[in-house]
Amino acid sequence: MNLTHIEHLGIAVKSIEAALPYYEKVLGLKCYNIEEVADQKVKTAFLKIGQTKIELLEPTSEESTIAKFIANRGEGIHHIAFATDNVVDALADAAGNGIRLIDAAPRKGAEGLNIAFLHPKSTGGVLTELCEDPNKI
Repeated sequence: MNLTHIEHLGIAVKSIEAALPYYEKVLGLKCYNIEEVADQKVKTAFLKIGQTKIELLEPTSEESTIAKFIANRGEGIHHIAFATDNVVDALADAAGNGIRLIDAAPRKGAEGLNIAFLHPKSTGGVLTELCEDPNKI
């Protein structure tokens, strides 16, 4: 698996509007993008520190995985995302190493990235996202 860096940390929040002041005013980061990913029933806000991004995830529906996460665990770190130059190959490597896949094939995520998730039951309890930027291919 060819991972290049930590792409982002996903943090589940009840409200982006309520969470942003901490990241912007206290930590001094700047939100540069807010978008809704309708098929995932989530609104995202991105902030950057160095090469790494922080993705705030707000549920837009009670049926979203983020709403269920918050109901079960509360707000907080939801996942870690790694950048790769080829999500398809990374998924094959993971599966070949016995890792349970949530996504058997990449799908579109926020910021136009191709994404796929690895199941936390086979990754030491950490929901892991693989991200490929199709504009860098």
